Amino acid sequence: MSNQFTFDNVIPIGPLKIIALEGAKQLASEVDDYIVQFRTNDANELRDKQSALEFRGYDADSYLLKSSCPRFGSGEAKGILHESVRGADVYIIGDVTNYSLTYSVCGHTNHMSPDDHFQDLKRMIAISVANAKRVTVILPFLYESRQHKRTKRESLDSAMALEELVGMGVKNIITFDAHDPRVQNAIPLHGFDNFQPPYQFMKALLARERNLIIDKEHLMVISPDEGAMARSVYFANNLGVDMGMFYKRRDYSQIVNGRNPIVAHEFLGSDVKGKTVIIIDDMISSGESMLDTARELKERGAERVIICCTFGLFTNGFDMFDEYHDKGLIDYVITTNLNYRPEELFTKPWYIEANMSKFLAAIINTLNHDSSVASVIDPTPRIQKLISEYNDARSRVH
Repeated sequence: MSNQFTFDNVIPIGPLKIIALEGAKQLASEVDDYIVQFRTNDANELRDKQSALEFRGYDADSYLLKSSCPRFGSGEAKGILHESVRGADVYIIGDVTNYSLTYSVCGHTNHMSPDDHFQDLKRMIAISVANAKRVTVILPFLYESRQHKRTKRESLDSAMALEELVGMGVKNIITFDAHDPRVQNAIPLHGFDNFQPPYQFMKALLARERNLIIDKEHLMVISPDEGAMARSVYFANNLGVDMGMFYKRRDYSQIVNGRNPIVAHEFLGSDVKGKTVIIIDDMISSGESMLDTARELKERGAERVIICCTFGLFTNGFDMFDEYHDKGLIDYVITTNLNYRPEELFTKPWYIEANMSKFLAAIINTLNHDSSVASVIDPTPRIQKLISEYNDARSRVH
């Protein structure tokens, strides 16, 4: 393994401990496996250099702590840690979107909501924060991130949640592709890191797609709305292709399912006829807006449509995506493993997963050493190398 994650002459800020909330057990387990690999390699590298690594608990078979949040018959709960965190650098990983978990309330079955997961998160913070050296919260999907700004008389749920976490003693908050990263202004004196998955998107796509031609004549990146512009610009610049965008005309006189309905999608950009288009956004909720964008692009002559979204929530199920794929309106949908995905999703011919576990493991390992994450978070060199290798491989075949 590469010595990319070797920290010469640097020891961790404290023993690394990872608390996985019930909804994020699988992700945390994959992350833990990668960290064990990194540190085994790290120890070997340092040993070869005859460096002394005197740090108790550095080399371990696992960094996951045993924890649980059992519930009473009334639906109330408590958090339990089965191991000590005294003096440890604690990372709590949660997935507030995991609706598959259930609990009983007076004999009735309830599915866990984001609010339930957030309460469990606070329970784990309450247990560990007093004795731990530092507590970092990792919420890949930022809790209440869609309620990040106030229009009219509304609550500011995301800002309130962040203030509540740091008020409990959390030092750093890590998230991915926040709906609006400016929400960090609510906690200006605390750490807030917002990471992006463009490299993992491209890696997953090129691993599946062997005939993609990466140039301006054959490929284009599309922003489905003005909110996704920054993501799309970065992606297009790295690929060296053009970018286009849609803006949504909404009917602000009514609210349907908590939002103003979209009246029409207006397109700004060059001709997409005959091109493969990649749509970039932060999440798929019901998917209606994203699929409308795909249909609009097909009607404008796009040859292929590929959707890349960090979080695939699929709140209305998969039927519409199946229909659009069968009709040739979409080719692939790429989402990450940062949130819960039903097993059914993995059977879909149109689905590709971008695995973020190694990336998250590198982030945790780096922060535990109190080192700069600049080299970890900058995907540009890796994207350029990936594209170069892909183009070289295609040229040899053709």
